[in-house]
Amino acid sequence: MNYKHFTVEERERIQEMLWQKASIRSIAGALNRSPSSVSREISRNKDALGRRYYMPRTANERALEKRKSRGRKDRLKNSVVREYVIQRLKDDGWSPEQIAGKLPEERPGNHISHEAIYQYIYAQVHRNGWGQLRPGREDLRGYLKRRHRRRRIKGLRKPQRVSRFSGVSIEKRPAIVDKRNRIGDWESDSIVSFNNMPGLNSLLERKSGLILLTKVSEKTAEATTNAIVGRLSGLPGCTLTMDNGSENQYWKKIEERLDLKCFYAHPYASWERGGNENANGLVRWYFPKKTDFRKVSDEEIARVEYALNTRPRKRLGWKTPLEVFLKELNRTNNRIKINNNIASVAITG
Repeated sequence: MNYKHFTVEERERIQEMLWQKASIRSIAGALNRSPSSVSREISRNKDALGRRYYMPRTANERALEKRKSRGRKDRLKNSVVREYVIQRLKDDGWSPEQIAGKLPEERPGNHISHEAIYQYIYAQVHRNGWGQLRPGREDLRGYLKRRHRRRRIKGLRKPQRVSRFSGVSIEKRPAIVDKRNRIGDWESDSIVSFNNMPGLNSLLERKSGLILLTKVSEKTAEATTNAIVGRLSGLPGCTLTMDNGSENQYWKKIEERLDLKCFYAHPYASWERGGNENANGLVRWYFPKKTDFRKVSDEEIARVEYALNTRPRKRLGWKTPLEVFLKELNRTNNRIKINNNIASVAITG
């Protein structure tokens, strides 16, 4: 039986589960690996003092060094592929998996695995993690998007706002929404600004993954309602799912002005709007926490919106949210106008 090397994703999963104090057997089960293989992987990558601090990047770089000593060839010798990978990584913020998925379509006749891209990135530096950059190489690790969230200590979770107004529970939302086989089912959320000041309203279309970002001038229900209605007017609308924040209390106005049905997720149940939560994580890569959106222009927000909507998605067969949304929208005989300068999507009558 041939040995299969640990991938970058597996090593990151090991680190995550070790933080959660998972056992070796639990980690092995999650990775479909033998406990002995996982144990050896952790043991061989302890820190200099022999402590069980497992660092996936260090582990991957050590593995690459070993393979190189066995005569492995350099990655990305093909200049067309190399230039494409670097451009998409640096300029467009794509992940290695997105780059590998879209490459055959945009550069016909060329293929590469996302693992090979990771290996190329990590091979630019010497051994031992964040070591010295190799002569004539560029450190590309900072362009990788994966970041671990700082975990809260149990029992100290910040209380979530619970509404005092009555709305329709997500439990009564039509089952068809979960299937994502039609456009027009939206999720809404708020992205707060510096010092809990007004920030962004984000809207996510569930089937296509299209995201719409709008700056709100005030943290009020009126401002949020205007942002939602302003962006969704003229677009297909079947349902809108929101959290129980006070800014979402004017649901009846939204239903009347957009001719759709509003539903509220349960408190402490962010997974019920999982697509929106994941999209907001991508937005935060461009606008980190403590961003003061009062100093961010509408044009910059529009550019980020366009960048997110033109990133290929694995679940869409490496199509982009904008491609899928426009294809579905054209089936309804609407005329589409796309302004790439301000990265907006609009419907004209």
